[in-house]
Amino acid sequence: MPLSGPLYERVASAPPVPAGLPMVVVLTGFTDAGGAVSQMIELFREDLSPSPVVSFSADVLLDYRARRPVITFDADHLTDYRPPRLELSLVHDAIGQPFVLLAGFEPDFAWDAFTETVVGLAEGLEVATVTWVHAIPMPVPHTRPIGTTVSGTRSELTQAHSVWQPHTQVPATVGHLLEHRFAQSGAAVSGFVLLVPHYLADTDYPAAALAGLDSLSVATGLVFDADGVREENREYLAKVDDQVEGNAELTAMLRTLEERYDSYMAGSNLGQPIIHTGDLPSADELAAELERFLADRRPDDDRRSDDKRGDDKRGDDKWGRR
Repeated sequence: MPLSGPLYERVASAPPVPAGLPMVVVLTGFTDAGGAVSQMIELFREDLSPSPVVSFSADVLLDYRARRPVITFDADHLTDYRPPRLELSLVHDAIGQPFVLLAGFEPDFAWDAFTETVVGLAEGLEVATVTWVHAIPMPVPHTRPIGTTVSGTRSELTQAHSVWQPHTQVPATVGHLLEHRFAQSGAAVSGFVLLVPHYLADTDYPAAALAGLDSLSVATGLVFDADGVREENREYLAKVDDQVEGNAELTAMLRTLEERYDSYMAGSNLGQPIIHTGDLPSADELAAELERFLADRRPDDDRRSDDKRGDDKRGDDKWGRR
């Protein structure tokens, strides 16, 4: 059982957080096909230098027996202990746009208390939207775009980018519960499930991280410099292609997956994948795509702005703020 104690503590040196920012949620835990989320967290922490605002207690939330922290054995002594981290931070993207980031381990304990706390923190920070990403293995080929299943309250994203809309029961993650609680509170929340080729799910598949970053960009307008990950992906795919070409069984499997994928997409009236793993966009192409997406959203944005102005005249908005 977890120790009793405070769920989180506010960081004394935390910077002020402006109101109206997008909130991004990336949590490792139950499933992370292709290492999509873990790669994204690494990129955020190493390249974007997050400024923690709130630090959650691993001693309260984490089952150390299930997920062991890493420590280094150096010849005759121990060093470099890496405690697990779960933090709410202020971050700036590649062009300086601020956003709120909840990143780290998925809690094993106290889900209700954790989700209630996160929703309360988001309301206090007056975040504009909440977007979370995770990845699951699917029988799809790596030679086709990584598709997404999109859920939440932002129907424009679901209609545009949800390529698979199942009716099923799945083992829940705390991300699911956060989305559910945010939706109940009236927040603008969206969840992207990346559909990663099952035969690459146990590896760190760079295209999965790129698909996650691109999903965040589409949902929030944030821009991420992932040129290093793109180069890693080109090298990774070259190795995969070499293995497939040298193995008749793998070649047959890939062709079968491609035929099924193409047949499904040809008969589908659902959304379209966001990126193509074999033809990843450059920074200029990504900027152009974001401009196109924002231009497409302007009518809805205008209506939301009109609604907001009307709410201001009537009283409190759906988050209980004026």
